[in-house]
Amino acid sequence: MSPGTDHQGRLFAIILGTNEIASAIAIQLARGGTCVVLSHDPDPPVIRRRMAFHDALFAGIAQVEDIVGERLDEAMQVLRALREDASRRRRVIVSHLGLVDLLPIRRIDVLIDARLQKRRIRPDLRRLAGLTIGLGPGFSGSSNCDVAIETRPGRIGLVQRDGWTDAADGIASRLGDLGAERFVYSNFVGTWRTSIAIGTHVDKDLVLGHLSGMPIMAPRDGVLRGIIRDGTEVPCGVKLLEIDPRGILAQWTGIDDRGRAIASATLSAVLRGAAQRFGLVIDAEMSGQA
Repeated sequence: MSPGTDHQGRLFAIILGTNEIASAIAIQLARGGTCVVLSHDPDPPVIRRRMAFHDALFAGIAQVEDIVGERLDEAMQVLRALREDASRRRRVIVSHLGLVDLLPIRRIDVLIDARLQKRRIRPDLRRLAGLTIGLGPGFSGSSNCDVAIETRPGRIGLVQRDGWTDAADGIASRLGDLGAERFVYSNFVGTWRTSIAIGTHVDKDLVLGHLSGMPIMAPRDGVLRGIIRDGTEVPCGVKLLEIDPRGILAQWTGIDDRGRAIASATLSAVLRGAAQRFGLVIDAEMSGQA
């Protein structure tokens, strides 16, 4: 048994990020009994908040599918929750605590960088946990993590054994008949204000919010799939909102196909790592998802 696993043999996993991809991975891990902490990073801001645990940072709790995210921001609270979690498996912890704050709590079995910071320099994660996984641009299984997983459209879930994951190319995945044109991006630094709820049906050119007083309008007819939380300080060049043009097929809650594919690839890597590094047999429910 690894020093990081508790007396029941459960893994302790930290996921960097509170976006929909981090949340999809957390859901699959939590369903198998893994103790999961999602660590918030403000870059980039989260827009698909009904598909993520992000809003637990503000409301205290948030539910995605059958899993509840609970905000805990003190190290001792996290430690107590990890010890009590055996009978509360349908829960993950969401925290403002950073990795430096979480490292002393307990040895980390699995560390996953799911922040999807497309143009940031990646630190070497490999000595920080028993198994480290990097998602998206900037990761290499031989340089800064143990397993590097692609997230780019057309290559989602592919594992890079030696080389680097693909660099960001600026090409958005398709949703219905729209690509990048379904998003609105910030053109300058400012404070974001909005009162429009995710899931609202909107018409093209409807004002959906204001960035430091400048009105921001819907780029297309459709359903508001994602939008930055009201009051957020927004950097330049990030997504402010997203429109789903697919009519009755529109999705703004739960795990979407992309999130499920990335989470499944990540889960497979965790299962292999758990068996090879820790000698653990993972819960049958979790194994059945891979």
